[in-house]
Amino acid sequence: MDIQLLGPLCAAVNGGSIVPTAGKPRQIFALLALHPGRIVPVPTLMEEIWGTEPPPSAMTTLQTYIMQLRRRLGTAMGPDGPGEAKNVLATRYGGYLLQVPPESVDVYTYDRLVSEGQEAFEQGDDERAARLFRKGLGLWQGSALVDLRLGPILEIEVMRLEESRLVTVERRIDADLRLGRHAELVVELTDLIARHPQHEGLHAQAMLALYRSGRQASALDVYRKLRGRLIEELGVDPSPQLQRLHQAMLSVDPELEVVAGPRRGSTFNRYAA
Repeated sequence: MDIQLLGPLCAAVNGGSIVPTAGKPRQIFALLALHPGRIVPVPTLMEEIWGTEPPPSAMTTLQTYIMQLRRRLGTAMGPDGPGEAKNVLATRYGGYLLQVPPESVDVYTYDRLVSEGQEAFEQGDDERAARLFRKGLGLWQGSALVDLRLGPILEIEVMRLEESRLVTVERRIDADLRLGRHAELVVELTDLIARHPQHEGLHAQAMLALYRSGRQASALDVYRKLRGRLIEELGVDPSPQLQRLHQAMLSVDPELEVVAGPRRGSTFNRYAA
């Protein structure tokens, strides 16, 4: 079974889709797939579907949804499917679990690649870090669970994944900057700061990429526009880190040149002290 959650919900067995078409069973399947091999408690499943006020028939309805999921699973598994489906989508004390290898779920693979990439990044192996981060980000096919109605539990999961995605993009760019790929990053970072107009880390990276590409004036203009936006919308100045980066560019600080290796930190945090 291959399960895709980093985009439209997809899951197939023997080439046949096992994803239900009805909204609530889809939510249940997605929540179980996010935790392969782990029991998802009944109250968690109910909260996802009905919030904090489940109807009196909630338990019976939930069991009906589980039966529907097993039926689809059994059909896709073939002649012995109905019996095997109960082992794959198993009932346990207090909840249910989807017994599939974690590596069959794209979220698990993504998290593993990001973790390995972060370890390589911290060790100063920027080439490997950038490669692992790219591989993990390549698993995304749009927004996570983009075609589902999200209840309170799935909404938290999706927020975590989307935040992780943005942090991973930022770390991958840091690795590329340390490898001297500043000119290649300018277009990507221009797009990113347009989509995240108050994200100081991405603005710091855009400033550095432009500065190292011989475009000091453009780098300073990125800071000027961000500062104006923060003052107008939030009534605050850029952080001390970003202000120090700005001053370093004004004084043509040699520390702004490419320095690879461990313990350098992110572009943004390097100016934290």
